[in-house]
Amino acid sequence: MKSLTSNFLFVILALGFLFTGCDKDDDTLSLTENDDLDEAIDPSQALAADINNEVLVQWSTLLLELERYAYGMRPNASARALAYIHLAAYEAVVPGMPGFISNDDRLQGFRIRNNQIPEDADWQIALNTAYADVLDHFLLNVTDGRKAQIAVLESKIESTLAANQSSFVVQASKDWGAYVAEQVIDYSQSDQNAETQILDPQPDSYEPPTGEGFWTYSAEPERALFPYWGSVRTFVIAPDETSTEAPIDYSEASGSPYFAQMMEVYNENNAARAADGEQLWIAEFWSDDVEGLMMSPPARQFSIAQQLIDQFSLNLEESVWLYLKLGFSLNDAAVATWKYKYQYMVMRPNVYIHEFIDPDFQ
Repeated sequence: MKSLTSNFLFVILALGFLFTGCDKDDDTLSLTENDDLDEAIDPSQALAADINNEVLVQWSTLLLELERYAYGMRPNASARALAYIHLAAYEAVVPGMPGFISNDDRLQGFRIRNNQIPEDADWQIALNTAYADVLDHFLLNVTDGRKAQIAVLESKIESTLAANQSSFVVQASKDWGAYVAEQVIDYSQSDQNAETQILDPQPDSYEPPTGEGFWTYSAEPERALFPYWGSVRTFVIAPDETSTEAPIDYSEASGSPYFAQMMEVYNENNAARAADGEQLWIAEFWSDDVEGLMMSPPARQFSIAQQLIDQFSLNLEESVWLYLKLGFSLNDAAVATWKYKYQYMVMRPNVYIHEFIDPDFQ
């Protein structure tokens, strides 16, 4: 169940959270001189700001490839998974990022113990281990054959990085990455609202309201998708702290604003079909609805972010920070969007067009 309104709101909320939700200059995310984490950083260690993003990009590329085959997750569970995956990436590297802090104090129930941070660590090796563990956990319904690529990439990267490190540093770094991944997974599983809904995204317990202009379904496979998602955990802003404009009043009158919007959809659609050119290609490219062929809408935003990482040659510190903010933004945007989606229950345009404009509309 989707609507133009909900998809538009998804993007707007994501952008708003990205630039305002958890800025580096925010006191809640600043590292004070007396913070325990600052003392845990060995000045002789390479800092994340001095490391390139090659390991992160390799994992991001594999993630985007495998996420296409994570059946039954899009878009809500995908947004959630991406947030937790990149929370783990950030936490694995943040001890090597002076000026940044862990989300330990920000997220209730999330615990990263400073005494687990190794005296010597290779942040890329730690990141490699963390990524492998969280991808394996959060990418649901991906076949074992495809998931085998996770272990292959982990081994390949570790072999390259370990060549320049002692066995002690390698093991300590892997242990730290595994610890971070375990803590993130445990934290995610404490959100039972989300865990339950991921296993049953179209629950029989939900029946949509009836009345003029409301969305409804005509067959069991079309049941409401994630109808209770507005109750799952957010990272930065709760749904009750957001706002939206109500959709325009429903009307079947040919001179009404509502009818005019439906006619616009009808005319633009038919023009694109007739031309069979760029407009149709753009619409199909951005659909992101075909599992096994395209990545999900949230993953598409990470694909764009990866292009920006390459374009601006971001270092490891900048890259994990960007991915953390984007992950939190998309997760919270999805939760808020689905809250309003089921609050207003706007009819799909194609249903309206079939009933009141053109019964043969495609």
